[in-house]
Amino acid sequence: MTAQADIVFENGSVFDGRRLLPASTRVAVSGNSIVGVASDIDALIGAGTRTVDLEGGLLLPGFTDAHVHPIEGGLERMRCDLSPASTRDEYLSIIRSYAEANPDLPWILGGGWQLAAFPGDVPQASDLDTVVGARPVFLASRDHHAAWVSTRALELAAIDRNTPDPADGRIERHADGSPSGVLQEGARLLVSRFVPEDTDEDNYSALLTAQHYLHSVGVTGWQDAIVGDYGNHSDTGDVYLRAAKNGDLTARVVAALWWDRNRGAEQIAELVARRDQLAHERFTASSIKIMQDGIPENQTAAMIDPYVVPAGCRCGADGLGSGLSFVDPAVLGDYVAALDALAFQVHFHAIGDRAVREALDAFAEARRRNGPSVNRHHIAHVQVVHPHDIPRFAEFDITANLQTLWASFEPQMVELNLPVLGDERAAWQYPFADLADAGAHLASGSDWPVTTPDPWAALHVAVNRTLPPDDADYTPQAFYPAQALTLEQALASYTSGSARINGHDVGGRVAEGFDADLVVVDRDPFASPAELISETRTRETWVRGRQVF
Repeated sequence: MTAQADIVFENGSVFDGRRLLPASTRVAVSGNSIVGVASDIDALIGAGTRTVDLEGGLLLPGFTDAHVHPIEGGLERMRCDLSPASTRDEYLSIIRSYAEANPDLPWILGGGWQLAAFPGDVPQASDLDTVVGARPVFLASRDHHAAWVSTRALELAAIDRNTPDPADGRIERHADGSPSGVLQEGARLLVSRFVPEDTDEDNYSALLTAQHYLHSVGVTGWQDAIVGDYGNHSDTGDVYLRAAKNGDLTARVVAALWWDRNRGAEQIAELVARRDQLAHERFTASSIKIMQDGIPENQTAAMIDPYVVPAGCRCGADGLGSGLSFVDPAVLGDYVAALDALAFQVHFHAIGDRAVREALDAFAEARRRNGPSVNRHHIAHVQVVHPHDIPRFAEFDITANLQTLWASFEPQMVELNLPVLGDERAAWQYPFADLADAGAHLASGSDWPVTTPDPWAALHVAVNRTLPPDDADYTPQAFYPAQALTLEQALASYTSGSARINGHDVGGRVAEGFDADLVVVDRDPFASPAELISETRTRETWVRGRQVF
């Protein structure tokens, strides 16, 4: 400890990214880095040292969101944002007000609705027609696996009762076969290709909007889970690079380049070139996102056994099937092995137990060909994991990338997931404790704008397995509570665990020599009942010794 400190944080608790440090620990920062973590750091204090009084709160590493879509989140905040609402009538009121306030927009765009708000049915194009008129509408669902569209949007895409479902999606229909107004998974592309593309200026504004919001909840870095062309999702890599070069990107970001599931190994050379183009100190494109399946709410998550047919279901002769594997598992191992050999990290979306197994099988094949990997591969979501596959995460050094906020008895889970999963598979959901006990690395993310990016909401669910008590959908029944994490485990996954998969080897810790990416919160949640974790609020956020919130 030699450098004079610019800042000293004192009079509170310190979580170092792995454990809670002894009381009276103080933290000294000089320039970009942490230079002291001890009770006695008086030798570092000089006439110019600024003291930050924690006032009994907690100092911890900045959160790294390991799976998030910030530009999409920023765009939704700037457009027709349905996320604050939870009922059909509330959605339509917001849409009507937005349309009236923006009469010259050729399309009404936005999102944030959830299927559970339409019990026993799906959103209707006719409802949108009533509040918007003849304008086309494209509104992403909260989980971004479906779109609610108006009649005019369907007409522009020439979708009618004779339009076949695409191989990777489904058009929801009325009894006569005509489209009802919801497009699931790949069927969204039938309409989204007619939506005006977001401009670079749109995306730049959205990035800065999102970054400000993320800093306000303590997030100092993230992995953008889709950077590439996908439907009307434009490649935002150059937007990030511009922000990094301009100094506007204060966060440390890794891009997960999109794997086009309609192509094969021929795209790998393009991904290598794109990684080279996007190299920067604050922004790198070192990960590849492979979306292997969908979600159980619309029965597109890939399951080992078929979905259970709930009572009263209007199903075809084949029942509900067993979901979709978007990339042929017969060649998935070839792709992953090739990417691993080129020093790419692979970031899977896998929700169903079959998709998780297919991802693990692909990593096993990569290891067989290439040997142990240093690329810190990870599987996001891991909603349903077959018990036989739990130990394979540690065996192949695969990080489980958790979206812990989803592990509760919220309406979408109760009304849409549980009835089609059945009792046995329902109990396999979000097995956080089993993964930790088996030695798996854990990381955490929000998947915002699917759900809030506030880490404390997610941490609350990770520890309590219930939604926060002030949530409108709160129920006191814990969701398979044996799978709860301790607060220390959950915080570690969201700080040092997520920094690890982003390759931020001097981040995610409060330790000497590490980047001074720090968050000050208004209380010490270790000293309060677990039921109050969600009440924790960010007071200050620092990136490399600079206060950004």
